Amino acid sequence: MNDDSTPLDDDAFGWALRMEGPDADWDAFTLWLEHDASRSGRYDRAVAALHDVTADVAALQTVPIPASGLIAANDDMPARRHTRRWIGGALAAVLAGAIGLGVWTQAPYPYAVETAPGEQRTVALADGSSIVLAGGSKVRLDHNAPRVATVERGEMLFRVRHDAAHPFTVGVGDLTLADLGTVFDVKADPQRTRVSVAEGAVMVDPEGAALRLDAGQAVIAEGDALRRQAVERNDVGAWREGRLAFDDVSLEEVAADLSRQIGQPVRAAPAVARRTFRGTLDVQALKRRPALLGQLLDVTVRQQPDGWTLEPHP
Repeated sequence: MNDDSTPLDDDAFGWALRMEGPDADWDAFTLWLEHDASRSGRYDRAVAALHDVTADVAALQTVPIPASGLIAANDDMPARRHTRRWIGGALAAVLAGAIGLGVWTQAPYPYAVETAPGEQRTVALADGSSIVLAGGSKVRLDHNAPRVATVERGEMLFRVRHDAAHPFTVGVGDLTLADLGTVFDVKADPQRTRVSVAEGAVMVDPEGAALRLDAGQAVIAEGDALRRQAVERNDVGAWREGRLAFDDVSLEEVAADLSRQIGQPVRAAPAVARRTFRGTLDVQALKRRPALLGQLLDVTVRQQPDGWTLEPHP
């Protein structure tokens, strides 16, 4: 059996369960593994624990299999896989006792999709909707609630298939969004959240402020305050093509957006962090000529092994 002295990792155990199923998402699993070198060992321990518990249940199972409602024995089917398919109820009971009811009831269903800085990824949802994640972003989803998403960090573009009877909802921080047939962008920074609508409409905080955003509108949420503003519809989600549009935003925010797009840290020195910028940046051009960023922002770009720093001119 697995060493009981070390608690099982809920996240790793959830992946162990999901990867045993027929709908295993290998792309998401690979990204999860690559994000943290320690995850491979944690996953291996979770798989070992799962196999141990399965073996225990198989050994304890003495009730004959009823003829109806269950699969027939198949000599060509590996014994372990066959056993797993017909002892599900007993396995659930043992798992609930062995690792805690909360892990068993929740781990198989929620899952997270995240991207590394400089990466983009599109997630196709079962209802026909999709989410495009910018670099350095993370969204949490749930197989049992396919019309719900939680933005944990970064920026992403939602293309939602509208269903009036079952609205698609997005949680980001303390804010809830409900689609009204929509293409919209969500950017979650530590200090504030920005929601911009390219098509259709979004209802912001439907149980509270009930602020409707139509195409060409955005809202910035800072604390309890909501501030509406106009946006260019073509600028919503333009980061997918490597174009970043800003309208009087701080260089600190510009640096954070660039970090997600170019795949390395960009920092704004305190002396320039609160300066504002209005304009559009071409990410690929800046990668080729970082000094161009200095001209556009009126700063000095200091290139270092661990990234770029935006500093005032000497």
